[in-house]
Amino acid sequence: MSSLRHRNLPHLLLRAREALMAQFRPLLNEAGLTEQQWRIVRALLEHGALESRQLSEQCSISSPSIVGVLLRLEETGLITRERMEHDQRRLQVALTSRGLALARKLVPRIEQRYEELEAGIGVRPMHDVYDAIDSLLARIAEPGVDSDEEAAPAARSPRTGARRR
Repeated sequence: MSSLRHRNLPHLLLRAREALMAQFRPLLNEAGLTEQQWRIVRALLEHGALESRQLSEQCSISSPSIVGVLLRLEETGLITRERMEHDQRRLQVALTSRGLALARKLVPRIEQRYEELEAGIGVRPMHDVYDAIDSLLARIAEPGVDSDEEAAPAARSPRTGARRR
């Protein structure tokens, strides 16, 4: 008999991720993109050109892995990588016109899938999940925060992930 009191939250989040990705994977496959490639394309679409280390952080892709993903995206003509003028060691990554066209073609289909999820689950429960995850991530990242304190409202929009003002 186990003495574990808590459910396996990392495993539950992993199962939730897999269930959600099953909703989006066919769209990505049809577009010829892997999940990691889509995260990069989406980040560049949302934020414009970024350094590879910023993409690594933004997309939760390790530095060694992102090198290969960026190379494949560059080979397919979806991104460019250019050395930064002020520091030749740093690379700036941007979408090409082909990458931008692919992203713009994919976005309405991605958004439609989110709307279908909201219709099935409900808008409020979806927003509650966004808020709970934002709060969890913020609180885990804040060392020394008393776990009994009331969590601050989510700092990101539940629909887009953009910062709320």
